[in-house]
Amino acid sequence: MYIKRERYLSKIRPFYDVDLIKVLTGVRRCGKSILLEQIKEEFIENGFDRAHIITINFEDLQFEKIRTAEKLNSYVNEQIKDHDKYLIFLDEIQHVRSFEKVLASFRATLNCSIFITGSNSKLLSGKMATLLVGRCVEFRIMPFSFAESYEYATAIGRNMSPDEFMIDYINWGGFPLRFSFTKESDIKRYLEQTYEGILDKDIITDRSKVNRQNFERVATYIMANAGKEFSSKNIENYFIHQNADTLDKKTIYRYLDKMEKACLIDRVKRFNIVGKQAMSYIEKQYAVDTGFRMINTNLVNFEDTFFLENIIYNELKARDYEVFTGKTYKGEIDFVAINGRKKCFIQVAYYLAGKATIERECSRSKVLSKLLKTFDKTFREIFPVFISTKRREKPSAFFDNNFVNNAYFSEAASSSSSHLASSSSKAPISSRMTCLCLWSS
Repeated sequence: MYIKRERYLSKIRPFYDVDLIKVLTGVRRCGKSILLEQIKEEFIENGFDRAHIITINFEDLQFEKIRTAEKLNSYVNEQIKDHDKYLIFLDEIQHVRSFEKVLASFRATLNCSIFITGSNSKLLSGKMATLLVGRCVEFRIMPFSFAESYEYATAIGRNMSPDEFMIDYINWGGFPLRFSFTKESDIKRYLEQTYEGILDKDIITDRSKVNRQNFERVATYIMANAGKEFSSKNIENYFIHQNADTLDKKTIYRYLDKMEKACLIDRVKRFNIVGKQAMSYIEKQYAVDTGFRMINTNLVNFEDTFFLENIIYNELKARDYEVFTGKTYKGEIDFVAINGRKKCFIQVAYYLAGKATIERECSRSKVLSKLLKTFDKTFREIFPVFISTKRREKPSAFFDNNFVNNAYFSEAASSSSSHLASSSSKAPISSRMTCLCLWSS
């Protein structure tokens, strides 16, 4: 059982017959292989000859011996029987050494359309990848969004309201196979095994020269503190608290880079709102899925806001926004999200407990509204949108009905669960899981 991932298919379809290699990257078990199958099915439904489709999953035992560019080249060419067009699907291509060479050769010599997947965010980086510059188009695949998760859970018979399901999603995320389990202990076990598998296959290998114990400590800290301001000094202090040997800054950043390459985290840069430019300074990290955050979080110190913030970040990335943390001379904003001329400023607060909290969160938006009107003429109209709900009662209203239907933050804010206000207005005191958004018109 699977759902059609239309969000991604709609992005990839325009490139089906374009002479570019279609590259799907993303963390293991996020659904890349199923997406390849859905692409293949669309071709077959449109009359493409099955005999002209070549599929290799490099984690399938029958293809275990195909680990070099030369062997892959030989295998594929053996399958080519005529000069008609072929489709070539290569799943988890990173297992093949020097795969860039053979892909460049296929593209140059065969009548084919090539689709590949990889569990490495830097799949197309490095010296070898220069062979494919200008010859590829990349799509980042994420675990299920809330809308996809709810659709899938409903399809397999999970009888939960959107409101009940929202709490489940915040805690356990959107890895497709985790919905096969209903008991939290089973979900936790599956996520732990998936996480360990990523460490073993993509990070702590025989050739990686990574100290497993030290890496796991760093990774646990990063996952548990995703969304918080990053400091290598804090990690050093964490190691001292754990009575472990300290790590130098270079090693810490090397481990972060490995986590990013394995698609476990995104490293988010700071945006200078006044200067209207991205800065090289890395401000925060976010987990690819809140399920991985949960299994690495001490529940005594569980902080709902950062889980919610993580979900919003992932949703924005899935919608092709470039996302930064925002800084002004007077304060900060959680996200600066940019997609072409469209810009959005977002402040996240899980629980507006009283007047002081409301004033703190709203004051940031006042600063931004003033700055935007002064410094950025592309923002013709600025207003905050409060999308809120009460904890345990209607949590899915955070996303409103439009979000369940894959629209996410409604710019028109026409839903009854959204509250439009001027920058000086107050959100309802009782609201929880509140997102304050500043949208450009």
